[in-house]
Amino acid sequence: MTTLPPLTHGHSADGYVQVRGARENNLRNVDVDVPRDAIVAFTGVSGSGKSSLAFGTIYAEAQRRYFESVAPYARRLIQQGHNPKVEQITGLPPAVALQQRRGTPSSRSTVGTVTTLSNSLRMLFSRAGTYPDGASQLDSDAFSPNTAAGACPECHGLGTAHTVSEASLVPDTSLSIRDGAIAAWPGAWQGKNLRDILTHLGYDVDTPWRKLPKKERDWILFTEEQPVVEVTPERDRVAKPYKGRFWSAKSYVLHTLLDSKSATMREKVLRFMETGPCPRCGGSGLRPEALAVTFAGKTIAMLNAVSMTELAEIIRPTTELTAAGTASRKQSSGEGNEVAVAITRDLLVRVTVLLELGLGYLALGRATPTLSPGEMQRLRIATQLRSGLFGVIYVLDEPSAGLHPADAEPLLAVLDQLKSSGNSVFVVEHNMDVVRRADWLVDVGPRAGEGGGEVLYSGPVDGLATVRESVTRPFLFPNGSGTKNDGGPSASAGKAGARRDATGWLELQDISRHNLRGLDAEFPLGVLTAVTGVSGSGKSTLVSQVLAGVVGARLHPEADTAQQPPDEDPDADAGAGASPHVNAGPVAGLEHVDRLVTVDQKPIGRTPRSNLATYTGLFDAVRKEFAATETARARGFGAGRFSFNVAGGRCETCQGEGFVAVELVFLPGSYGPCPECHGSRYNPETLEVTYRGKNVADVLGMSVDTAAEFLADIPAASRSLKTLREVGLGYLRLGQPATELSGGEAQRIKLATELQRAQRGHSLYLLDEPTTGLHPADVELLMAQLHRLVDAGNTVIVVEHDMDVVAAADWVIDMGPAGGDNGGRIIATGTPAVVARSTESRTAPYLASARQ
Repeated sequence: MTTLPPLTHGHSADGYVQVRGARENNLRNVDVDVPRDAIVAFTGVSGSGKSSLAFGTIYAEAQRRYFESVAPYARRLIQQGHNPKVEQITGLPPAVALQQRRGTPSSRSTVGTVTTLSNSLRMLFSRAGTYPDGASQLDSDAFSPNTAAGACPECHGLGTAHTVSEASLVPDTSLSIRDGAIAAWPGAWQGKNLRDILTHLGYDVDTPWRKLPKKERDWILFTEEQPVVEVTPERDRVAKPYKGRFWSAKSYVLHTLLDSKSATMREKVLRFMETGPCPRCGGSGLRPEALAVTFAGKTIAMLNAVSMTELAEIIRPTTELTAAGTASRKQSSGEGNEVAVAITRDLLVRVTVLLELGLGYLALGRATPTLSPGEMQRLRIATQLRSGLFGVIYVLDEPSAGLHPADAEPLLAVLDQLKSSGNSVFVVEHNMDVVRRADWLVDVGPRAGEGGGEVLYSGPVDGLATVRESVTRPFLFPNGSGTKNDGGPSASAGKAGARRDATGWLELQDISRHNLRGLDAEFPLGVLTAVTGVSGSGKSTLVSQVLAGVVGARLHPEADTAQQPPDEDPDADAGAGASPHVNAGPVAGLEHVDRLVTVDQKPIGRTPRSNLATYTGLFDAVRKEFAATETARARGFGAGRFSFNVAGGRCETCQGEGFVAVELVFLPGSYGPCPECHGSRYNPETLEVTYRGKNVADVLGMSVDTAAEFLADIPAASRSLKTLREVGLGYLRLGQPATELSGGEAQRIKLATELQRAQRGHSLYLLDEPTTGLHPADVELLMAQLHRLVDAGNTVIVVEHDMDVVAAADWVIDMGPAGGDNGGRIIATGTPAVVARSTESRTAPYLASARQ
């Protein structure tokens, strides 16, 4: 480890957080001094141990000390963290952590609920709204769709209704019932049975559907009645009457969705459902009595739907009132009283913080699953800013993640504000522009996993220029410290000199979704395209929703992808401010695309049972190899014996998880190795089977780099391990739980899994911000693989903010000019050189700088 510099530069020994003997995860008995009252950047490649130091050690210890001050009984009500593996930390003030997390997978979580602005808005309507004559004043809960007092009884507060219509159940009205007019009914014997019952009930099954009386059509499709009649099958030579029960088409669809255990059956009938705004509440999720109350002439649903920029202007006049009256529950309107002034002033101050962070285009009703990690991060930062804390450490996980360079500028101002307010700001960061603005830098490495865990440097930013072993150094000082390291190829690796030319074009016309209105877009085929633009400009909507939905629908029409874009929360558009589903006009060029692949940062699994080995499929090959050993064959062990997910070979004490939870009631609970299997996951009999001297638990404990050599003779496993190493994941353990993986690691695992496939060309790859969470050295490895896909005859389209990546693309589509309603347009297209010269693009100056 590099010797620590003397404690100078304006920081006395008392002004430091002093860490001694940190051994969390891969940290190697780390000693480091970090200044307080400063912005400190923690850098290093993915998996180097920087997060283990900043979050797993410093923040975790601060949290542990706080809990020690809490009454024992109260500790039982708080979810407590772990005790970090560290000898001593001195000079440590209280800490607040803002970690990267995706929005909760529910449309009930919104911008308003995350920032708590919704609470103030509900109170405003409750205490200062204008009520209809004679109406009783409502409590604030009555204005929330998430409470029993406020939720619409029809949609239960979701704002969306899922139902069926004649058009969805009978797509072809020229057909008769016998010919299959009711497409939603089951096929084979069940469908024939329902037709036989209709015949016995006296209905005509041979007349075209559209010629049947409407009363008959409505009964057949929507009745709740289930008459039971005696049916004599027409198809049997030996007629055996039986009792048959009739199900209307609607009843059959709803029954199948609720009760069928077959995923295939549920997916089949789901195609006949229509989703739209709830007809009773208009999509607001609220009861009529709440929607009858207004403020500034608008309902609470309207204010939830407008952008925060517009919301600020709506409430501003009230904040400026100088002669406010006294509040009284007897008044039908309280818009001019002192309560209205107080609440709106507080609201305006808090909204202004969000506007300064560049989030003015968001609406309070916007569902959090539709937000990027960067947007969620800024919302949390804004909430903390309002708290007015002093003397604490803010530990931030990549606050610039998901941000366009133009959006990062106000973020830096916020970090400075936190510091000037008497706080310390510790940021785990990969963005070199943010790192350069820090007061102090802690570089961890030199590599990932077992090859990292050391503090290479801790001191002023400029001092890293002399640390030759740092992988961060050449990216932080690209012009002053020699050439880039040997950690990977350059960002333009895989390119053969000149930029590639398009082999064709994919054209979409008249696109309407979210803030895209009547947009026409053209995507070149056979090249790498970067879609850029400020946050909220419509990039992800265009690529991950519209393009993915349209292409997926054409390639797999039975999946009805256009109605529900892949990987999108079905309730994401619910509530106020909802947008319609994908609406695109003519599409040209789809004949050149044979396959669609989306690679996102969603977890590869939600439990510790999912891991790298199981997700990539290489563990199947490993288990088969163990089952083929002489010992396994002699004992009758098949491949299933070596799975930790099923009974037989796993340890039953821990159910194959390898650890057990230890509940300490008043102290933080912890996890410890299973006392029976000692963390191996398997029972002794299974572990007695070895392959080349190693048991199955030993193999799961290997890193990808080690396993690549050990399993080199197993083609299926070797191929997977090779691609994992090529995307920079050689440091991960084969059995590393999915819950321990970052979003960037999960995305690269998915990409590596895709790279294993035989490349036949003509595939369309869509990636949404693939460099989020990646160190510049890891970005180079990722880019080399994306260029490799293009060189194999495929098309790669990335939504990206990293200007080095954009500069290395063949084609750029820049969106803007701003976010929300002020975005949704294509501002510039062309090669990076062409877009960099655009006078209208906010991306242009940053792209021009990256190309120098």
